[in-house]
Amino acid sequence: MFVVELLVVLLAIWLGARLGGIGIGFAGGMGVLILTLGFGLPPGSIPFDVIEIIMAVIAAIAAMQVAGGMDYLVSLAERLLRRHPRHVTLLAPLVTYLMTLLAGTGHTAFSTLPVIAEVAKEQGVRPSRPLSIAVVASQIAITASPLSAAVVFFATLLEPRGVSYITLLAIAIPSTMVGLFLAALVTNFLGKELKDDEVYQTRLAKGEVTLRGASVYQPKPGAKKSVLLFLVGIIAVMLYATATSPSVGLIINPPLPRNEAIVVFMLTIAMLISLSCKLDTGEILSASTFKSGMSACICVMGVAWLGDTFVKAHLADIQMLAGDALKTYPWMLALVLFFASMLLYSQAATTKALMPAALLLGVSPLTAIASFAAASALFVLPTYPTLLAAVEMDDTGSTRIGKFVFNHAFIIPGVIAITLSVMAGFIFGGMLL
Repeated sequence: MFVVELLVVLLAIWLGARLGGIGIGFAGGMGVLILTLGFGLPPGSIPFDVIEIIMAVIAAIAAMQVAGGMDYLVSLAERLLRRHPRHVTLLAPLVTYLMTLLAGTGHTAFSTLPVIAEVAKEQGVRPSRPLSIAVVASQIAITASPLSAAVVFFATLLEPRGVSYITLLAIAIPSTMVGLFLAALVTNFLGKELKDDEVYQTRLAKGEVTLRGASVYQPKPGAKKSVLLFLVGIIAVMLYATATSPSVGLIINPPLPRNEAIVVFMLTIAMLISLSCKLDTGEILSASTFKSGMSACICVMGVAWLGDTFVKAHLADIQMLAGDALKTYPWMLALVLFFASMLLYSQAATTKALMPAALLLGVSPLTAIASFAAASALFVLPTYPTLLAAVEMDDTGSTRIGKFVFNHAFIIPGVIAITLSVMAGFIFGGMLL
């Protein structure tokens, strides 16, 4: 029955991928229905702890967006890219990485992708280069963000094993930055030069390629204030998480556990932004970041619930099959996370579904942390929203999806970035653990 039930899981994920977007969550729920009522498996745990963090963080980000804070950050990014346009392939992933690192969601990349595409075209740089590595950077940064649900959940697993939240970040941030920077250097040489690309030349001849030039930024009154308040919220989360960490021990028996504290801080920041910037809170519900964030909650709920139902029912079998292999070849955890995230479409869902089982199998904290970046292979199937957005925004046609599904512009930069990030994770982790 193990194989049949695994096929049910894979079929549900395949159907979800076909539906796209929030559909992966719907399909996850259907998979749980079949496994429980059809095969008699006990239902797994719904990851409400992960979902509540996503909801609270997205609420604060959406408030900041309505107040004009996102436009302000994008204007800063555009100013940086236009100041150094020849290095757009190196700077674009830095921009999307930092925005995701601060926000805890890769959906912030949507607003910067048009700028990246325009700057690349203006310089005659093949847009697929900066766009592809920028999208990958926005995904990998989730595994290093202090606010991401994946990092927060992973930290709760590691602290009983002697690894603090700050130590996790101290390994994840530099290792992913090194991996992405080196991958960007390689990406800068991928594909034909733009002037030699046949698709581009055809579109150019038809007048389908346009240059819009630099945008004129008109700041809203509360834009900078909203960004400042959001940064205060991030700092508060990190300070509280550090103070309540058992390895630091500044606050013993804290009145608020860390997960609940993140939710409280972010909702408070959303309130302060709304009050100080005099927002109509009804507009927050219509913000693009709010919609994408709530869609992510449904996806995580369905898919992570499906994964937890299957893994818990077959934990003994999985331990028997995978335990010895992971002990002998611990780096295989990175491969497992890579292929799982490719199907689960969420770093948080992948972490929730697999990391507890991996640590129970005896995988060391060092191996788990180093492999963590591999849970970001959301770029493999060319159906992820930011990936599709990058394809749509590049009117030169250089950022395209091939006939064989996997031969698209993001696969090589993504695989290189994850491989190098995992290798760097072992190096930095070996120094700090």
